[in-house]
Amino acid sequence: MVSEAVQLDEARAYQLSAAFGAIRDNISRVVRGKTEVIEQVLLCLLSGGHILIEDVPGVGKTTIAKALSASIGAETGRIQFTPDLLPADVTGISVWNRNTSTFEFRPGPIFTELVLADEINRASPKTQSALLEAMAEAQVTVDGSSRRLPQPFMVVATQNPIEQEGTYPLPESQLDRFLMKISVGYPARADELAVLETHEVVGLVGRLNAVATMQDIRTMMSMVDAVHIAGELRGYLIDLADATRRHANISLGMSPRATLSLQRVARARAASQGRVFVTDDDIKAVASAVIAHRLVLRPEAVLSGLEATAVVADVLRSVPVPYDRV
Repeated sequence: MVSEAVQLDEARAYQLSAAFGAIRDNISRVVRGKTEVIEQVLLCLLSGGHILIEDVPGVGKTTIAKALSASIGAETGRIQFTPDLLPADVTGISVWNRNTSTFEFRPGPIFTELVLADEINRASPKTQSALLEAMAEAQVTVDGSSRRLPQPFMVVATQNPIEQEGTYPLPESQLDRFLMKISVGYPARADELAVLETHEVVGLVGRLNAVATMQDIRTMMSMVDAVHIAGELRGYLIDLADATRRHANISLGMSPRATLSLQRVARARAASQGRVFVTDDDIKAVASAVIAHRLVLRPEAVLSGLEATAVVADVLRSVPVPYDRV
């Protein structure tokens, strides 16, 4: 279990920021030119959530997850999602032991601290749903028995755009289980040249040394819980949620869970920068990654080509920061 919240002062916040930077820089040795993407993955980890990375094949989605695992020394399981993957392949099964005349549970790859769910949208919806309980409650139920997962527990899922052949769109209920959804994007020219000169990304990942331990991560998560957020900014979060619920292009706006999620990630961002308090810039910086995938746009907005990220940007522009309110 994650330890109870600790007292956070400027000295501890500086230590957290330094550790955050060390992990980020270590991953950047392999994933070049994607500092912002790496930081978002780390913010999700410190917030105790799961992240969905969506992009075209070959841009480094899986590499980011592997480099993260190597950098923090996490026990890692990988699930390659395919159309014939079964739920039991994810959670594990009970096998009859003839010697003891009992069923023995053999845990699946979900029973690790960091799970790489590769190309999650290539599996059937039934298999995708096998992750729901694990992601929401940090436990798995098999044959009527519930088994706790390690803490912290994080799912780093990758998926190709749903327009790609052979993919299944994730249902809204599962999308909501992801704290954040991000894209990697193509590298800049200089970074891609550096990759060509290096030749072997896979070999580089294998040579990465851990710069933090899982106990360090647990401590950092506890420190994030102690980051202060003013009452005015909590009101700002409510105003943002209300704006999405009334927006002309949105049929389903932010839920209370989404509001809580935005607060959690904003706290993590503040701590990563060595601060003991949240600012409105923290909220704005992570809003799109936390909110956009939870919104359901109206059909006419979708047909017009409007994207959820653009709607989030419009909401941020329309809602004033209420520092003058108590």
